[in-house]
Amino acid sequence: MAGATGGRVRAVVFDVGQVLFDWDPAHLYGKLIPDPHERDWFLTHVVTRAWHFQHDAGRPFAQTSAELIARFPDQRDRILAYGERWLETIAGPVPGTHDLVHALAEAGVPLYAITNFSAEFWARFRPTAPLFDCFRDIVVSGVEGVAKPDPAIFRLARRRFGLECGEALFVDDQPANVAAAVTQGFLGHRFTSSAALARALAALNLPLPVEATPAASA
Repeated sequence: MAGATGGRVRAVVFDVGQVLFDWDPAHLYGKLIPDPHERDWFLTHVVTRAWHFQHDAGRPFAQTSAELIARFPDQRDRILAYGERWLETIAGPVPGTHDLVHALAEAGVPLYAITNFSAEFWARFRPTAPLFDCFRDIVVSGVEGVAKPDPAIFRLARRRFGLECGEALFVDDQPANVAAAVTQGFLGHRFTSSAALARALAALNLPLPVEATPAASA
């Protein structure tokens, strides 16, 4: 855990993908491309993480898919499936973290999120995820036009959430995102498991019931 000190941590700010929900394009393309070698090629050269990041930064799928189809016309149907079946890229909850969210919410700890997420995909996903009813506000990169690890998204979030320097723990699985958050006044925790996160929360004296404390399984 790293970051600003000098104030009591009173809020927790979560990342979404790989912290709260298991997101991976391979979850969808495992259904569409059975051959593992062909699937690996497709995810390495066509629907890549770098291509997807454009959506997180605010570009619409209609534009990015048209550009990609122009480069790979023989992959048209598979590329379009990404937009049509995007919800299938999410396999389900990350084990243990939803329990921590509910425990913190029940204890009255203010919860927020900062997520790299396409605005159009978020509009589809949010109604399927009642977990976010526990959150007071969520900054979505595709809506704001700025994505992690740009420090600007953390400055925006801290202003919008009304958090002073050192008042919030930011939880993310990506070291670069955690490091950027720390430069903007958050305490940072790199997520590796719900058990490690529970220990970090307990170390900050954030209220958790017994069943959500560090004894939770990794």
